[in-house]
Amino acid sequence: MAEHRYSAEQVDAAVAAIADGERFADAQEVVTHAAPGLQQILGAALDAGGFFDSAHQGEIARVAAITDDQQRRVALAELVAEESRLAMLIGVAVGLALADELGTASEGEGSD
Repeated sequence: MAEHRYSAEQVDAAVAAIADGERFADAQEVVTHAAPGLQQILGAALDAGGFFDSAHQGEIARVAAITDDQQRRVALAELVAEESRLAMLIGVAVGLALADELGTASEGEGSD
């Protein structure tokens, strides 16, 4: 990761800036291009972190075994939301690392 640290105010300003539809569309274009590689990184990170181990499989089995339809729906929604949050957090970490790499590459190009 970069040596530069960001203040809470800088992060808040950056989040507000990317809330602009046009700036976010640019980021989506980059992600769409990089999606296959990013999916591999996400899968590897989840696997390395043990997120798809026996505990995960046990949660799937637990939810599938709930006989009451409404309770099963609620449990499934909670499981999906939890996994989505986890994937998002890993995605943010990957995004920060990608931004760092792109910044390093840009700095290297500018020094030629």
